[in-house]
Amino acid sequence: MKYKKLVLVILAAVIFFLYTIHPVIRERLSEGYGDKLIRFHIRANSDSQEDQDLKLRVRDEILEEMGDKFSGIDSLREGRRLIEENLGEMKRIAQQIIKRENKDYEVDISLGIDRFPTRKYGELVLPTGDYETLLISLGEGKGQNWWCVMFPPLCFIDITHSLAKDAEEELEALSQEEGTLKLKWKILELIDKFKN
Repeated sequence: MKYKKLVLVILAAVIFFLYTIHPVIRERLSEGYGDKLIRFHIRANSDSQEDQDLKLRVRDEILEEMGDKFSGIDSLREGRRLIEENLGEMKRIAQQIIKRENKDYEVDISLGIDRFPTRKYGELVLPTGDYETLLISLGEGKGQNWWCVMFPPLCFIDITHSLAKDAEEELEALSQEEGTLKLKWKILELIDKFKN
């Protein structure tokens, strides 16, 4: 009987513990990811079908033209350097497509830090937080955005077909490293306290 009570108390404590620290875990996950990847976002001028289609054409052309340069990135520093060196080229590509579609939208492009809500990328969930981001805004930039992970180079999976598995495994490893292992250790600490 005492054993059952102890198990119930421990279970209740673990559930309470998980419930109360959930926001803390998410914040730590976000902090952990923030300095390990670079996101790539393209914001459409508006949510009209025409502007959304234009955004996707810009995406396709940039990924096609930049694929060889960016698909082999193996460090965050190298990714940042390549992005900075190619900001003008990516802007030129976007401007050409906009001109070809007879639009007069401005193109803003920058590499900086932006805050994002929780988003799912395949099986990976990126929690709310601040991320280094290559951001391209078309026109007013008020439409839905398209995004991917630029480093590790998941954006270029469809072009290269060679780095998808490695990049996804790397991000999954980060996820496990930042969240699951820490959570297990905290649970063990809690159980040890109850035993003593």
